[in-house]
Amino acid sequence: MVKPPDPRSREERLAAKLRENLHRRKAQARAMGALQDIGGQSGEPENDSEIESGTLSNEARES
Repeated sequence: MVKPPDPRSREERLAAKLRENLHRRKAQARAMGALQDIGGQSGEPENDSEIESGTLSNEARES
C-alpha cells in the first residue's frame, strides 16, 4: 500500500521533527541530571578531555 503524501510542506515537517528532537533531548538531560543528583559523583571522568586536561582529583589519579 502506498502512503498518501503529507499535506504539510517540507519545512513544516522538518520543524516538527526538530521540536520533537529538542523535547526528547531535554527530557534525557533532565533524567541524567536527576540520576547524578541521586547517585552522587562516581569519581570517574565523563570523557577523555577531563583526563587530558588534568581536572581529576588526586584521589582519582592515585587509584
